[in-house]
Amino acid sequence: MTHPFFDALERRVLLSDGAMGTALRDRGVPASVCLDERNLSDPQLVQAVHTEYLTAGAEIIETNTFGANRLRLRSFDLAKQAAEINAAGVAIAREATRDRGLHAFIAGAVGPVGVGLASGGTVTLKQAHKAFAEQAQVLIDSGVDLIMLETFPSLAEARQAVEAVREVRKDIPLIVQVTFQRDGRTWMGEEPSAVARELRNAGADVVGVNCMPGPQAALDILEEMSRASKVKLSVQPNAGHPRVVEREVSYPVTPGVFAEYTPRLVAAGAVVIGGCCGTTPEHISAMHDALRKSKDAPADETPVANAAIDLVLPPEDLDPDDATLREKLAAGRFVVTAEIDPPRGLNPRRALQGAAKLRLAGVDAVNVADSPMARVRMSAFALAVLLRQQLGLEPVVHVTTRDRNLLALQADLIGAHVLGTRNVLCLRGDIPSGSGYAKAVGVWDVTPVGLLRILKGLNEGIDFAGSAMAQPTSFFSGAAANPTAASLEAEIKLLRRKVEAGADFVMTQAIYDIEALERFLAKAARFKVPILIGVLPLHSQRHAEFIHNELPGVVIPESIRDRMKEAGEQGLEEGAAIARETIQAARGGIQGIYLIPAFGRYDVAAELVEQIKAEA
Repeated sequence: MTHPFFDALERRVLLSDGAMGTALRDRGVPASVCLDERNLSDPQLVQAVHTEYLTAGAEIIETNTFGANRLRLRSFDLAKQAAEINAAGVAIAREATRDRGLHAFIAGAVGPVGVGLASGGTVTLKQAHKAFAEQAQVLIDSGVDLIMLETFPSLAEARQAVEAVREVRKDIPLIVQVTFQRDGRTWMGEEPSAVARELRNAGADVVGVNCMPGPQAALDILEEMSRASKVKLSVQPNAGHPRVVEREVSYPVTPGVFAEYTPRLVAAGAVVIGGCCGTTPEHISAMHDALRKSKDAPADETPVANAAIDLVLPPEDLDPDDATLREKLAAGRFVVTAEIDPPRGLNPRRALQGAAKLRLAGVDAVNVADSPMARVRMSAFALAVLLRQQLGLEPVVHVTTRDRNLLALQADLIGAHVLGTRNVLCLRGDIPSGSGYAKAVGVWDVTPVGLLRILKGLNEGIDFAGSAMAQPTSFFSGAAANPTAASLEAEIKLLRRKVEAGADFVMTQAIYDIEALERFLAKAARFKVPILIGVLPLHSQRHAEFIHNELPGVVIPESIRDRMKEAGEQGLEEGAAIARETIQAARGGIQGIYLIPAFGRYDVAAELVEQIKAEA
């Protein structure tokens, strides 16, 4: 069974992060202190740097342990804390990926001993070997996905580090990067071709160059390595030579230049690219965008090669507001969400393209249905991850109690939380029937009220059985409501139970009867929770009759059905007009819209989103 890291390398070029030291110094950490020690004294600061690189698109996050070998830490009188510093570095990086809900490989960063070994210092190769083995042991025991040896000034020291890692664990993925002088040779005079061959033979899985003064210098070295060996290659250049102006250090090479060089580095054979000194999240973001535009860019983590969307969203077209749905509602803002149906098969392209249109239109979040109508579709949790990864959209995942027992519900919710899902709409789910699913058994261990209680317990760090969890979740839980229910009093009583069970917001069924909606809002106002009304734009008279007669819980007044009949071929325009009228009439008592596109007409929904946003 191969390692996931190697599997990923076979599918695509992996983007690593940029400089940690530069980021920490930019945040006020003095250059004279031990940067690795910040894992203990200021872990939040280190995690914040990781988070910025993850947000920029990095798929490999290096731990803040570059100088955390025992020999290097001696100069700061921290040698006895080497194990603690390395373990903390791994934990911080892993927590950053959990918080962002983004997948990334955690690379245990290991630098040279830093005591003049390459130039004949007092430390022997044997002592260096032992220090590397000690550090690698802690990093691996702490759960890194791979080891990244970087900025090694000589082949001899790099080889000792490789051998030390391989003694600790033979099958851990291992990247080894060497730095070179201006003449294209190491400090000991070794050429790139010899470095690539010898490190591959020593046990490196990926060999490369880092800490070169700019992408062109790194490209020259990379091309020499590529001609000499078939080993997989990596590259992480500096953002040029550092410049000091009025005691401030700056680097001249811009993110745009890194973006221009990205396809050239890939063409030269790089399968791992990133940045070193002077690079920032902006550099990594520029490289990420360049990779997406390249033919070498993958469909992110989708299993189908053609699943990636074709539409690239220009930064200037995106709303820079990164507030979450929870934060927007708490601030009293009017929000618009729209529903995306997962595909019936393996390819999510259409759903992602529709979501991209909604994103550009300004939608605040997207609802992801959970096998609606009890027909098999792609997992809502899976599509939610794709929407976050490829489009930066915040999902509201529908979770029904129909398909999962108590164990599976909690397992899926915990897994979804790790992958970044926070917003959950709690539903009962349609009864399985027809199309071969009549024999499917609905589980319904709990009602939606019970599911809300489960989410509340998870947020308190307790599962359904009362067992304590290692840490609490932070779900934002939603409840459904039906303003046109047969008994409004019964519906309000049920809504009260949902709010008491932990509902943070309410989304309603599609509504067409304004008078019924006003009665519902008047009674629901007592609960003090944000209400988003369901809006399903009608397309034709036939569509209106189907919803009224065959969609459970939705009532369309006769006057609305008559309007659709009179509209004839202009039904689409009339349906949009009815939707706008409903929204306008309800504005005083609601805090948002839950838009439900019919027949996958995301273009129509996007136009409506733009109009709603313009009037908000």
